[in-house]
Amino acid sequence: MWGNKKPDSPQAAYPELKNLPSNQPLKPAPAAREGTTAMSTDAMRPLGATADRSTARLGASLHVKGEISGNEDLLIDGSVEGLIQLDERKLTIGATAKVTADIIAREVVVYGNVKGNLRAKDRIEIKKDGSVNGDLTTARIMIEDGAYFKGSIEIDKTSEKDSTGSAFARSSSASAGSPAAKTI
Repeated sequence: MWGNKKPDSPQAAYPELKNLPSNQPLKPAPAAREGTTAMSTDAMRPLGATADRSTARLGASLHVKGEISGNEDLLIDGSVEGLIQLDERKLTIGATAKVTADIIAREVVVYGNVKGNLRAKDRIEIKKDGSVNGDLTTARIMIEDGAYFKGSIEIDKTSEKDSTGSAFARSSSASAGSPAAKTI
């Protein structure tokens, strides 16, 4: 009963056969776009990313030795040895990442394993499965329960107050004359 009913109108994907010239092969007609809305590319963009900012990804099977610098957000799932410098961007260390590097960025989020010093102009987050062995310098810090951290933390208030200059240059010159940060 349900399967025996034939459609009253021809399918939209193929033109009617009776109107085709006999010497031309059958071609599917372009799909009708009426009544459908085009998907915005914003719907596929990760949360927190804006139109002018894209996130680069270093896959889990990649291994980099040397220096990474750039002007876009970066997600690392592989392994990196060296220096990572993304001054005004966000660096995310994925759960499968193994990073042995000093890191300079606006924001650093750690889900994986990091050995090295981290400097963030805005904030550093160490998630519950994250591991950091090194010194942190940042304006804001968040360490979730279950995270591993070994090193010192220096809260750099100058980067919070004055965002026009480089907080990294000021903190390194200011720390030369000040006592060493406490180790936790």
